[in-house]
Amino acid sequence: MDTKELNEGRRGFLKKGVTGLAGMAILPSVLSGEARAESEEKKTKKSDKIIYRKFGKTGLKLPIVSMGVMNADNPELVKAALDAGIVHLDTAHAYQRGRNEEMIGGVIKDMPRDSFVIATKIAMPQDRRTGRFTDEATPEGFMEKFETSLKRLGLDYVDILYLHSIVSREDTLHEPFLNVMQKLKQEGRIRFIGVSTHRNEPEVIRTAVESKIYDVVLTAYNFRQPHVAEVEKAMEEADKAGVGVVVMKTQAGVFWDRERQHPINMKAALKWALQKEYVHTSIPGFTEFDQLELDLSVMEDLKLTPAEELDLSEDKQMGVTGMYCDQCSKCVPQCAKGVEIPTLMRSYMYAYGYRNLAVAKDTLESRGISDVPCERCDACTVKCTMNFDVRNKIRDIARIRQVPDDFIV
Repeated sequence: MDTKELNEGRRGFLKKGVTGLAGMAILPSVLSGEARAESEEKKTKKSDKIIYRKFGKTGLKLPIVSMGVMNADNPELVKAALDAGIVHLDTAHAYQRGRNEEMIGGVIKDMPRDSFVIATKIAMPQDRRTGRFTDEATPEGFMEKFETSLKRLGLDYVDILYLHSIVSREDTLHEPFLNVMQKLKQEGRIRFIGVSTHRNEPEVIRTAVESKIYDVVLTAYNFRQPHVAEVEKAMEEADKAGVGVVVMKTQAGVFWDRERQHPINMKAALKWALQKEYVHTSIPGFTEFDQLELDLSVMEDLKLTPAEELDLSEDKQMGVTGMYCDQCSKCVPQCAKGVEIPTLMRSYMYAYGYRNLAVAKDTLESRGISDVPCERCDACTVKCTMNFDVRNKIRDIARIRQVPDDFIV
């Protein structure tokens, strides 16, 4: 997108916002006198529509819609989100190989520090089959990544620091990293300690609560999770214990099909995820101005319409399986070659659902997946709980390993 298109996109968003929730994005700095006063009055009225929820015992109240910045590379979009009333930006050390944090740093550098809430995440080396930390996962390595993240963001502290992509009770309680994060909190370099989880979420959430160390949990949560009832019970327990609850993967893969001909109803999926009061905020990963406006519009009426409820059951009507992998890992012991199928399925979703090839490739490389031997099997014995055609999806996404990095930006 060139500069002209980018500016037209943002102007279009602001123009549409005059009559919608995103009218809050009108900037008083470009108005004067009576027009500025009128704009401020409209902004106040629009901001009344934003739904805030108490964020555990952190002392914060956040809008129920925040921004997952992982797939965004347009600083103007982040500025528009903040202008529109979004407060919380979620990123990670590894997103876009560091460029994501750098981009956010450029956006917030001249903003009052108390006007935004920044979360970042640090993932440490894990065993590709068990998900447990390896010997290479050291406190020194953790601190090195944290220092780099702070530098990229241009901050003296982050509001939330997550131990990223945890799947077990043991790693949730991994003492070397807990000690590092507690020390950083005491020094004022982080405000709140968090853990993020894409798999085995109920166990990780409950362990975080029991630890009495974690302030925040970030969990996958959407209408397609087979074990959604258990995730909800765990989130409710976290809420009652005063732990902040943030949800991700709310859009469940974005499309029902690889060809991207049948999109999931994004508004309905986000509204579904926000029904429960114990969900404090969400981090949908919008990448365009109209997506930002749509995500904000859910706060006009959280109730799902009959048509939206029907849209969320579209898989039953179309016979498609979608692209969201529950990461249950029940497939792994079924595979004769021990292929780390969940990671490949997540990479597939990033590539075909989100159109983020860099994250798709990085996801494979971060877990050391360099060989996918499906071609050497006469037949695939894996039965997926999501009914995926596992073998064909693996052979499809495996091609990305051969694409040179300079072709993926």
